[in-house]
Amino acid sequence: MDETLHNLLAPYKDKSEALIPILQHVQGELGYLSDEAMLAIAGTTGIPESRVYAVASFYAQFYFTRRGKNQTKVCSGTACHVKGAARILDTFERELGIACGTTSEDYEHTLETVACVGSCALAPVVVVNDEVHGQMESGRVGKIVAGLNTNGG
Repeated sequence: MDETLHNLLAPYKDKSEALIPILQHVQGELGYLSDEAMLAIAGTTGIPESRVYAVASFYAQFYFTRRGKNQTKVCSGTACHVKGAARILDTFERELGIACGTTSEDYEHTLETVACVGSCALAPVVVVNDEVHGQMESGRVGKIVAGLNTNGG
């Protein structure tokens, strides 16, 4: 286990009851849950590897691959879908040069859909780096992406 993981996990030695907070903490620090991190969590807590993976894979908040510095989530819930989320997603794919569900090779951008962000009155909705963009239109996508590229996120 590398030193970073060792330091992250040291407070959790044999604390199997804290699995979800441990997963959140490690992902928060590393950006995702690598195979090495998952094995280290299992070893530190004494939880079987299969259980650590089972818990982490159950929750949509956990990621097993490195994600981009800038994360764009297009809502695909009913209200957003009806109001044109698919067109907005297509525009983001073109502007970012990546397909939905992927991360750019330089790890600058990740693009994905989410089932609902809970802002149906603002449909269609896009969340970029935790900033909600309501009543989204395809014409605004380029400006948002340009802002990410010039501001570094």
